[in-house]
Amino acid sequence: MKRSMIISTALACVLAMGAAQAAGPRTVTDPQAPRALSGDGPVRVQWTDPAQFTEIRQSTNRFDAERGNWVQQLGQYVQTAAGKQLQPGQTLDVTLTDIKRAGDYEPWHGPRASDVRIMRDIYPPRISLTFTLKDAQGTVVSQGERKLVDTSYLHNIGLQSDTDPLRYEKKLLDDWIQRDVRGPATASR
Repeated sequence: MKRSMIISTALACVLAMGAAQAAGPRTVTDPQAPRALSGDGPVRVQWTDPAQFTEIRQSTNRFDAERGNWVQQLGQYVQTAAGKQLQPGQTLDVTLTDIKRAGDYEPWHGPRASDVRIMRDIYPPRISLTFTLKDAQGTVVSQGERKLVDTSYLHNIGLQSDTDPLRYEKKLLDDWIQRDVRGPATASR
C-alpha cells in the first residue's frame, strides 16, 4: 500500500511538471494572449500588439520585459480607475497604443544585474493611447490621442515606499484620467 502511494505521488508530480512546461511562461507578446479586457462595463479597454511596444522593442532584456501580464494589469487599472469617474450612462473606449515602463535594464553592470530594472530620470514611464468619451445619449464628449510621460516620476515621494511594480505607470494613468476623463465627465452633468 505504501509503495502504491509513493508511485501515485510521483506520477502526480511528473504530470504537474509536464503541464507547467506545456503552459510555458506567460508573456505579453503571446499570440494567444488577449488584446482587450472582457466585460460589458462602461469602460472598454483594448491594446495593440505588445510586441510593438517600446518596452519590448528597445529593451536590453527582452525576456524580462515580455514576462508577466503587465499590459492586462494596466488595462484593468484604467477600467477600474476611469469607471469611478464616469457619470451614469457615460462610456469610455481606450486603446493603449504604446507603453514604455519606468526604468530600464543596464546589463553592463554585470550578469547579476542584467535582470534588475534600474530607475533613473532618463528612463521615465511613457504611455500612448487613444480614447473616446461619450455621454448617456452616445454623443462624443471628448476624444483624442495622448502621449503621456512623467519625467519627474522619481520625485513622487508617496510612490517611493509603494511596492507595486507598475506604480509609476498607474500614477501616469491617474493623472490622465483626472485631466481628460474626470473633467469632461463631470462637466457633462
